[in-house]
Amino acid sequence: MRAIWKGSITFSLVNIPISLYPATRREELKFRLLRKNDLSPIRYQRMAETDGKEVSWEEIVKGYEYEKGHFVVLDEEDFRRADVKATQTVDIMEFVALEEIDPVYFDQPYYLEPQKAGAKAYALLREALNKTGKVGIAKVVIKTRQHLAAIKPEERALVLELMHFSDELVEPSSLQIPGNLELRARESDMAEELVSRMTDKWKPEKYKDDYREALLKLIEKKVESGGRIPTGEPAPKRTPTKVIDLVSVLQNSLAQAGKRAAHKAKAAPKRRIALKKAA
Repeated sequence: MRAIWKGSITFSLVNIPISLYPATRREELKFRLLRKNDLSPIRYQRMAETDGKEVSWEEIVKGYEYEKGHFVVLDEEDFRRADVKATQTVDIMEFVALEEIDPVYFDQPYYLEPQKAGAKAYALLREALNKTGKVGIAKVVIKTRQHLAAIKPEERALVLELMHFSDELVEPSSLQIPGNLELRARESDMAEELVSRMTDKWKPEKYKDDYREALLKLIEKKVESGGRIPTGEPAPKRTPTKVIDLVSVLQNSLAQAGKRAAHKAKAAPKRRIALKKAA
């Protein structure tokens, strides 16, 4: 895997040379747009608005529209001038407790790999964060944009997780969200019981992309059948339920949760108990 960025972590006088690697990958199916009558792939052209002519990449520059129809052009040197000092540095400004950060601020994780000279300082920072339960809050410039970021320990690695700035988050007050409503005690008790019955330990590996897998199977069947839609397999339809009697819905949900729990317990491997022989 190739590093997407190289620089260093700094806090106070400590400097740790590191490389940045993606910590996630997206398993998305890629589709091409085709002409219907002959399945010819559609190509995109870069057309200039003024005369409709195609523009080559060599002729394209980046511009900021400061007024309607008026632009100022920025080149790569301008982007570098904007903040030369920060471009290759993850500059930790302070340390905060992880539980104080609302998860909505976190966006995209990356692994940090130390260069040979920074291995000891890397391990030292990792262990300090582990023992204190803190994360480092930093700013970093990647490509042409400055990001807020958190440096967190993850097993043996340090993870740099890009974050949203507070002014990037939409205020939920703009949505039609219910406030404090009068809830009946029975409804509350049943809702809490349902949450309790559906609670399990966090095991991320048990969650799969069912939609992607189903779509892949459908594609395989269409390829095998020469592009025809497989017969006898109508698309499933889900009709929305009208919640009129909340207690009745909760009762049915509790019954289903109970059946799932019983099935899980039945499917779980039984422990063998070794019996001691009588003397």
